[in-house]
Amino acid sequence: MKKIKQNIEIDGIDKEILRSLMVDARIPIMEIARKVGISGAAIHQRLRKLEQSGLISGSKFTINPKILGYSTMAFVGIYLDKAVSNPEAVKQLNKIPEVLECHYTTGNWSILIKILCKDNEHLMFLLNKKIQSIPGVSRTETFISLAQQIDRQIEV
Repeated sequence: MKKIKQNIEIDGIDKEILRSLMVDARIPIMEIARKVGISGAAIHQRLRKLEQSGLISGSKFTINPKILGYSTMAFVGIYLDKAVSNPEAVKQLNKIPEVLECHYTTGNWSILIKILCKDNEHLMFLLNKKIQSIPGVSRTETFISLAQQIDRQIEV
């Protein structure tokens, strides 16, 4: 693995390791080692280098929100009255647990957020009482997701 101008060059073995872990982060290191034909220690060493390079970080479990009663996913474009309102607006959005993602964008909106709600009534409550009441937010535009059709990471 060579680091070139902020880009990381990874070899075939690194790619095999990453692909295995992207499918199942709990796969035993020795299973990956057998698959790619190198020692478990070499796998650990490569993973440490990939982590130090910033290419990978941690691992996580994915929770199915529907099991917890969250069935409405929405994207909300937030219009701010002025750009300087952004840091405070983001600070307030961060306090709302249903806000899963927050992006500073180009185009009409200043901010685009992804939120997860139990139902449309919950969505309306979040919009009216939590999001639109944030100082600096002039208005919002909401899109409800009917179904997520693609969910993936970038290929290696």
